[in-house]
Amino acid sequence: MTRISDRTVLFADLRGSTALFETLGNAEATTVVTHCINALGGPIAAQAGHVVKTLGDGLMAVFEGPIQAVQAAIALHDVLDVIVSRSSERGASTGLRALRLQVALARGEVVEMSGDCFGDAVNVAARLLDHAGDNETLVTVEVLQGLPLELRSRFRSLDRLVLRGRVEPVQVHVMGGRRGAGDQAVTQFGDVGMVMEPDGLRLMWGGQQRVFASQQMPVVLGRSPQASFCVDDSRVSRSHARVDWHSGSFQLTDLSYNGTYVRFYDGEIVSLRRGSCTLHGSGMVGLGGTPSDPGSACVSFDVLRFAETQPQLPTDFR
Repeated sequence: MTRISDRTVLFADLRGSTALFETLGNAEATTVVTHCINALGGPIAAQAGHVVKTLGDGLMAVFEGPIQAVQAAIALHDVLDVIVSRSSERGASTGLRALRLQVALARGEVVEMSGDCFGDAVNVAARLLDHAGDNETLVTVEVLQGLPLELRSRFRSLDRLVLRGRVEPVQVHVMGGRRGAGDQAVTQFGDVGMVMEPDGLRLMWGGQQRVFASQQMPVVLGRSPQASFCVDDSRVSRSHARVDWHSGSFQLTDLSYNGTYVRFYDGEIVSLRRGSCTLHGSGMVGLGGTPSDPGSACVSFDVLRFAETQPQLPTDFR
């Protein structure tokens, strides 16, 4: 029987599971991943959701409305937090420590047929997952609009993202407060909150040079021709990293499998594995390899503050 209705679609993906098969072996890794995915089904059922299918180390679910879907997403992260916290217990698999969760939600008309779901909302949620960092929940504006003010206030805008295979960008919001300590972006010089807000970010790679203002964020760096800043290199993922404007600064988040590395002007290198850091001054971003590796695709960056480049008048003329 075919049914067409308005649904909120949720995709969840367990990151770090691939490495488990290498470190634990196939049998134990399969047991760990299966246990985690089964555990994630509990919060979905508690919110009257339906798991349409499991996808190896992920799942797809549908909900009657966005409130239930977002509440389930919050609970999914809580469930994984508990699982990861048990990694230090005696007899527990140490591989649990590396597990992270990405969640993406979209809302729209869905066709339910033969136990599966189809439609634009399904495609959007699946592709939005590529843009989520570790322990992040991304939602489309259609999901956000269906939430009460209390829930809506937990999200901040990432503006419009170009998703693979779509012509029109999608308005996306990210739920705050899920990264824990990592949500406070790493800096090399402590608190930068009192520093004058930057005016723009200049990115350079090969013969390409572009300046992005805060209003143009987020900017996705990746191999895809649809990326905001395209870096056509085999080591670079289609959506490799994302720059957001948050709390008056440019923040870089790794979205890749191979990692993102930032070398600031003082020479120190920050390794991002699904983490974030605040960009300041100038430096290099290595996509898929460190900036010290001559084979890496390295994007130069400059955080611009135009006031600092203006000539200062003598005191008598002020």
